[in-house]
Amino acid sequence: MLDSSPAVRRGFSRRVIGWQKANGRHDLPWQQTADPYRIWLSEIMLQQTQVPTVIPYYGRFLARFPTLEALAGAPLGSVLELWSGLGYYARARNLHRCAQMLVVERAGKFSADPRENVDLPGIGRSTAAAISVFAFGRRAAILDGNVKRVLARCFAVTAGSSAAQDQRALWALAESLLPERGVQSYTQGMMDLGATVCTVRQPACASCPLREICVARRDGRQAELPERRSRAALPQRSASVLLLTDGQRVLLERRPPIGIWGGLLSLPELRGEAPDAFVLRHGCRLLSARALPPIAHVFSHFRLRIEALRCDVEVLGGASEAVLEWLPVDQIAAAALPAPIKKLLLGAAA
Repeated sequence: MLDSSPAVRRGFSRRVIGWQKANGRHDLPWQQTADPYRIWLSEIMLQQTQVPTVIPYYGRFLARFPTLEALAGAPLGSVLELWSGLGYYARARNLHRCAQMLVVERAGKFSADPRENVDLPGIGRSTAAAISVFAFGRRAAILDGNVKRVLARCFAVTAGSSAAQDQRALWALAESLLPERGVQSYTQGMMDLGATVCTVRQPACASCPLREICVARRDGRQAELPERRSRAALPQRSASVLLLTDGQRVLLERRPPIGIWGGLLSLPELRGEAPDAFVLRHGCRLLSARALPPIAHVFSHFRLRIEALRCDVEVLGGASEAVLEWLPVDQIAAAALPAPIKKLLLGAAA
């Protein structure tokens, strides 16, 4: 249910715009441009990732790929290499595909109309709106996690009969609150409020520009809003991997282009084959083997337990499969590796 009283809605956008101009964030690197490419890049990186983490990646990415055309023409491996450590690698794959599609099919240009960008790889309704707002000054609503939290608390948005119904209600509310003018300051202000004031835990209500009209603050319901739907326990999976090393290099496997860690380098998995048989089949002689401490990693839809066996080997020949390659140990830190695998390798090399 939604508290939609006129008293609560009155002056909402005016309060947000005034606060953003006086107290919001103004020095983020992607705020100094109206270039759709740079704004799109920042929006993709900021999906499920906090600003302090994104800033150095954003700078390195632009130094390597300063234009949409440069990104589109780069090998996917180079894109994944720069993305390594940022997580949610489907974003990087979609970023690359989107750049190529824009160059080939749309003359290298985003549309000012969010409806024409929403079908591009990796661009949802909120991201498409952000591009239109910040690059073109168009009037469009966004609904990222920060904005949802601000709206849910201020207007006491409670869960309906389904997640889809909740989403429709929040979109309708977000669109109804859009100002006729100052949409860029308003949109940035909503994101800033959620990120710096109306935080998940211990919101700073005393410094919030919406404190006088916020239902959650009035009723002391900040901790319960937004309401969280119960989730089923994540299933547990396990994987057995081999860390083959001759002391100077480690044997890695290129993952398939789609699926978990798609396109990244990783440790080869044992799929029913004995470790010594794998070592021999790939042109090595096993010198010693020892189990490493297992690593746990949580994905959005399952938990993964990684059990690794370190095999010190003497290399008798090259890697026997095209997806396998020997990587020098001193290149591990910069390689396009999943975060838990990179952590395992760096720990084993220490």
